[in-house]
Amino acid sequence: MSEKKPRGESEACPPEYIVYDPERGVRVCTLNGQIIEDVVIDERVDYRAYDEEERRRRARVGGPLSPAKQHMGVTVGYAIPATGKPRGLSRTRRLEAIRRALAYGTTLTSVEKNINQALRKLDDLAQALDVPQHVKEEAARIYREAAQKGLTRGRSIESVVAAALYAACRRLQIACSIQRIAETLGFREGTDPRREIARCYRLLVRDLGLSIPVINPENFVSQITSELGLPDSVAAEAVKIVRLAKEAGITAGKDPSGVAAAAVYIAAIKQGFRKTQKDVASKAGVTEVTVRNRYKEIVQYIKDKLGIDIEKIEQQRLKQAKQEKQAKSKARAKAKG
Repeated sequence: MSEKKPRGESEACPPEYIVYDPERGVRVCTLNGQIIEDVVIDERVDYRAYDEEERRRRARVGGPLSPAKQHMGVTVGYAIPATGKPRGLSRTRRLEAIRRALAYGTTLTSVEKNINQALRKLDDLAQALDVPQHVKEEAARIYREAAQKGLTRGRSIESVVAAALYAACRRLQIACSIQRIAETLGFREGTDPRREIARCYRLLVRDLGLSIPVINPENFVSQITSELGLPDSVAAEAVKIVRLAKEAGITAGKDPSGVAAAAVYIAAIKQGFRKTQKDVASKAGVTEVTVRNRYKEIVQYIKDKLGIDIEKIEQQRLKQAKQEKQAKSKARAKAKG
């Protein structure tokens, strides 16, 4: 019988030749029969199930812990033994008391109630924005920590949930603006959702000590071009412009979404697509002034590398748009007369 080799010798077997022997519970090298590991935990189920219903009935474990689920995904229940005998009134009352205790006793504090309500809102918001699962779990972790420290007290759940999701996107380098989150979430009339979310976001970053890296402007390009209905060629050209701007050192300290919006605007002009600065700004979640300032900076520093006179093209477009506007106004005046 082969003996277990020292650690130094066992590593000599290439990983692709190591197989698991379920009968003996060992991992063996198929090249020389050497036992690599002789104490292996069998991770397979210890029961047989022939369909999905039987598998669910016999399973004794659940999914992994997740901060995005109520009670971290751990649930408690009870099962009624299938004895075939009548339960009786006393036993029915006892089981009903257990059911009520499990239903009402799982949420004990106001903090847990707040978290459970916030997780439902976070689930709806994450689904509407189509963010990845790991981003939603990071947002849930941030909200849980904020709730446990009392940062949610006196603030609306929607604002803190939106701020937590925005912070999670920033931490994980996912392009998502406060404007887009506010429009998706929806607030009551008379409120400024962007300002409220931004205030809660600054609170979370300061009091929770969150480290927020700077997002690469390239991450915003595809989102902006997609919402504007522009082809992939414009996105590729915008990415090139962003990289040229980074090499020129003009993106430092600037809002990444503003830089990306200006790059998309320039790329659209270069390839002959008519998009105004207002259109691009609304989809990027920034102001028209921001797009105009970033546009001027990029054109000023990398004008020679763009390959065309972008300012001349824009002037021609503006002149053409002005002429079209005048023609429409004359046509309306003529129709009224």
